Amino acid sequence: MNSKESCRSELRIAIRQLSDRCLYTASKWAAEQLMGIEQDPANFTPSNTRFQWGSSSIRRRFRTNEITSTPIAGVSYVSTPVMEEDDAVDGDFYLLAKSYFDCREYRRAAHVLRDQTGKKSVFLRCYALYLHVKLSSMELSHYYPRLVVGATKSINYAIIGLNTQYQKEAWYNEAGEKRKEEEVIELEGPLGKSDSVNHELVSLERELSTLRKNGSIDPFGLYLYGLVLKEKGSENVARTVLVESVNSYPWNWNAWSELQSLCTTIDTLNGLNLNNHWMKDFFLASAYQEIRMHSESLAKYEYLQGTFGYSNYIQAQIAKAQYSLREFQQVETIFEELLRNDPYRVEDMDMYSNVLYANECSSALSYLAHRVFMTDKYRPESCCIIGNYYSLKGQHEKSVMYFRRALKLNKNYLSAWTLMGHEYIEMKNTPAAVDAYRRAIDINPCDYRAWYGLGQAYEMMGMPFYALHYFRKSVFLQPNDSRLWISMAHCYETDQLRMLEEAIKCYRRAANCNDREAIALHQLAKLQYELGRPEEAAFYYKKDLERMEAEEREGPNMVEALLYLATYYKTQKRFEEAEVYCTRLLDFTGPEKETAKSLLRGMRTTQSGFPSMDVEHFSP
Repeated sequence: MNSKESCRSELRIAIRQLSDRCLYTASKWAAEQLMGIEQDPANFTPSNTRFQWGSSSIRRRFRTNEITSTPIAGVSYVSTPVMEEDDAVDGDFYLLAKSYFDCREYRRAAHVLRDQTGKKSVFLRCYALYLHVKLSSMELSHYYPRLVVGATKSINYAIIGLNTQYQKEAWYNEAGEKRKEEEVIELEGPLGKSDSVNHELVSLERELSTLRKNGSIDPFGLYLYGLVLKEKGSENVARTVLVESVNSYPWNWNAWSELQSLCTTIDTLNGLNLNNHWMKDFFLASAYQEIRMHSESLAKYEYLQGTFGYSNYIQAQIAKAQYSLREFQQVETIFEELLRNDPYRVEDMDMYSNVLYANECSSALSYLAHRVFMTDKYRPESCCIIGNYYSLKGQHEKSVMYFRRALKLNKNYLSAWTLMGHEYIEMKNTPAAVDAYRRAIDINPCDYRAWYGLGQAYEMMGMPFYALHYFRKSVFLQPNDSRLWISMAHCYETDQLRMLEEAIKCYRRAANCNDREAIALHQLAKLQYELGRPEEAAFYYKKDLERMEAEEREGPNMVEALLYLATYYKTQKRFEEAEVYCTRLLDFTGPEKETAKSLLRGMRTTQSGFPSMDVEHFSP
């Protein structure tokens, strides 16, 4: 069996096993990767290739090196045996419990399996109890809506579009715990932080710990044990347990995702003792992206495309990496192709809306907002897309309303907090912006956009020292974004700091980071002139002028650069070069034209050894 057939066979078995254990998100992910494997040409039929049509154009366009053979063929992977099921032991009880589970009757499902000892039954019973604890917090928000920022009324689960079990699982997994929230009601501060512990998880942890020590726990039980440990804050032990889970059963993407959330540095990632399975490549690609190693992440995904050449998931992840590298044109092309292949896709579309917002594509963003609204308006992604649409139209109050709706659906949705902070900045409501950005940082301390937003907020409040602290945090997390360096440079230039040498260093970094706004070179020239360094100023004005010529841009900056260079070269008695810049200024119609004529007359009278120049032949 070749490597592609091996992956296909493993995924088919895994999909059934994951679905049977109600791990629907992981099952969906595995099914998408199964469809991402290129079919054998001998088996091509219209029915089994329709899903794959169209993806090849992206693959050809964005892969740096065409991979002619599957990469897995040249790598030695550990073979993971297929798990033995215990359906015969407690199958009837399990089927009943699973039916209750699918109907969201978690306590009832756990009760049916209370006396069952099979590993699969033990897992489902514990998982049902775990989700019951999660669900309880959502019911609590009915009575204490202030716990969910922006909530104005309770959420009716029957009408919010939880039409599939995949959505239900994602919904419940985002909630907090009932007991914990009851303690938080009086203890939490304005940001909702508290050290209270969910006591219901303690007994669950104790049972799973005993099963692990006795060796009577399966990989799914280890995954659940890792979840519980992570909830309690025991991250080191949780990491160890999750490694055991993925090494024993590598096809559970949920376990890999939880493990990734516990690996925030490259040292932690390299310290994991993972078996060499092809699922590890998916994990590393995603983990590299989270720790901002975007080039390494792209290389991994391109490597995986040798086998999963039609995977929409991989294409979306490539788009995410390109977005982080600010390659917006490529990102837009990828998302357009993804929507053609999967027109009802909502995942990751909020990132696409960010690109359309940055490019000011109002009509495309309007179409996307309408599309996701008709597909599923009760998704946080949909609310964020609509919020971006209203923001682009300048309707910031309406935009904030939709970001609040996103947070009502998922109070830990990072993008909504950050984007809402941006809207408050636009509305000059800096205290609310600071609160929103701090909530984003609480959720993900590695979100450079939230740190950058805090810097902007404090800069608006006239507190440059605080702003500088947050800008430094943002550039540490995203050192290749020119906007962050420029903002930090502006902070150094304020009257309270006047640290111009530091500002120059920041502008230089921005110029080396593909400064799309063309701010850094112009500011460098002005600062060098202000510090009495005419030669350095001329150097940066010339570079800025060359860039404007290459981009076919004109404006005040071009006039300023031409005037300075003409004056500088005249002072240096390099009259031929000065004449070139003066001649170009004669094409403008403002006062700079008269200034250029005056410079030319001055050069005519001071030159020695050059024929006199008649300025009047220049057309007015």
